[in-house]
Amino acid sequence: MGRKHGFVHAGAVTAIADSAAGYAALTLMPAGAGVLSTEFKINLMAPARGDRIIARGRIVKAGRTLTVAQSEVVAESGGQQKLIALLTATLMTVEARDGISD
Repeated sequence: MGRKHGFVHAGAVTAIADSAAGYAALTLMPAGAGVLSTEFKINLMAPARGDRIIARGRIVKAGRTLTVAQSEVVAESGGQQKLIALLTATLMTVEARDGISD
C-alpha cells in the first residue's frame, strides 16, 4: 500500500508491526489458544521507504492472561536497514472461543 513519494502507508506499517508482536506472543501460547491485541502504541520514526519492509517481534513480559510484546519495523534498501517504527503492545490470551485459535 503506497502513498505519494513512494512511502508505505503508516497504517500498513502499523498492521505489520502489530502482526509481528502478535506472532511473537503466539509462540508462547498453548495449542488451540490465540492472542488478541488489547492495546498498542506505535512510534513512527522515519518514512517507510525501501526495497523491503521487515518487522520483528519479541516478548517483553509473558503472563498467563496478558503478554507485553514489542516489535521493530525496518526499511531495507541496498543491504542497509533503517528503523522506521517501534510498537509496544499488550495482548490477551484467548482460549476456547469460536474462530480464535492458533
